[in-house]
Amino acid sequence: MPLIPALQESQDLGMISTLTGVSAMSYVISFPVLAIVIAVYLLLAPGGGMMLDGDAYSMTLASGAEMTLRGGDFFLIAGLSALFVEMLKAARTGRSAVLDHILSTATFVLALVCFLLVDFAGTATFFLLTLMTLIDVVAGFSVSLFSARRDFSVGGEG
Repeated sequence: MPLIPALQESQDLGMISTLTGVSAMSYVISFPVLAIVIAVYLLLAPGGGMMLDGDAYSMTLASGAEMTLRGGDFFLIAGLSALFVEMLKAARTGRSAVLDHILSTATFVLALVCFLLVDFAGTATFFLLTLMTLIDVVAGFSVSLFSARRDFSVGGEG
């Protein structure tokens, strides 16, 4: 047994990656970024509506119109950015793509359950975040199917 516990952990991860054919970094990359946005929302939302409903940023546009962003709007911006990252990850092929699909589906199910059962998650902002997780799941499976069709020419289409 090595004297440094971290070295033992890295050797264990190396053994796991040797057995499964997937590197430890692939597991980290497979973690859904949308899950982080949803987790932060669920941690901050019980603190009060002021954090989500209060004005966070305001500016006057050249037209003279006043544009105001609220706290919840920043979650939507973060969610859209995370959805973009998830779409890039969906284009990957390999064994880690399956783990990515499983974790994305679990994130959607968790978000849906929270939306339906948790009172402070029953907002339009959280509904749109949940919708983003659904889009991530559907798009991830679709991209994988289309890339598999392209790679293997399924059904005689070429």
